[in-house]
Amino acid sequence: MNLLVAVPAAVGGAAFFGLTSALQHRATQQVRRREALQPGLLVDLAQQRVWLLSLVANAFGVILQWVALTTGPLVLVQPLLVTGLLFGVLFSGSFDRIVLLGAGLCVFGLAAFLLVAQPTGDSQEMTLGAVLPLAIGLFALLAICLVVAARRPGNTRALALAVAAGVLYGVSAGLAKLAAEELSQGILVMLTHWPIYAVAVCGPVGFLLSQNAFQAERALAPALAVITILDPLVGIGIGILWLDESLRSGVGPVIGQVLALAALSGGVFVLSRRAPMTAAKEPECQR
Repeated sequence: MNLLVAVPAAVGGAAFFGLTSALQHRATQQVRRREALQPGLLVDLAQQRVWLLSLVANAFGVILQWVALTTGPLVLVQPLLVTGLLFGVLFSGSFDRIVLLGAGLCVFGLAAFLLVAQPTGDSQEMTLGAVLPLAIGLFALLAICLVVAARRPGNTRALALAVAAGVLYGVSAGLAKLAAEELSQGILVMLTHWPIYAVAVCGPVGFLLSQNAFQAERALAPALAVITILDPLVGIGIGILWLDESLRSGVGPVIGQVLALAALSGGVFVLSRRAPMTAAKEPECQR
């Protein structure tokens, strides 16, 4: 463990992830709008230099995240990576004090939850039968989000798409962990089990939906907050329900987790109400 390396690497990775989101949001505003899950959006974005630059920034973020995770404990690194939300809001330029307050509440709430909850356990077995019940529920949630996104414009559409993207990112993270454990036993073991193929589907679909979410609303903060929050929370849920992991129990930890989630929810509420108003005022201010 080397915290002098892990902490700066985690913060640096968060900054690059925030820059990635801000650049991708800007790029999605410069191409024609597409319906959810239309791959043509990625074709359009690939012609935008800003979007290609975001991929470079994301690569640096992934490298720094890997350095942080290999030199520091997950319970420290993950909360620091959540600050990518604050960096994303700052880089986007669409913020005021209230938006920063909302983003701060989100970061504080999620970071506090991860620090208090401290998920533990390391199961390496997961049968498809055990996965199906929750998988069906998540599929139903995704279907509802897509229906809402198709019928409701503006901020509601952006949040629905962001929920779908965050869920898929969280599922991908949980399955990627299992696939990595299988890879340690040999590439043939990994290729003969289903998790790696599920990751190959969920990851790209989640990425496409995140671009749809960024395009759906002029304000980056609400969609980015939802994705940033749901990714680790769904990942924790996957660990508990599919990988036999557990959270800290006891009166104190449970109260701490509830308060942290309350702060997180308050932050999302503030962002969902204030950030679109702030973004809408920008053209007026630039005249």
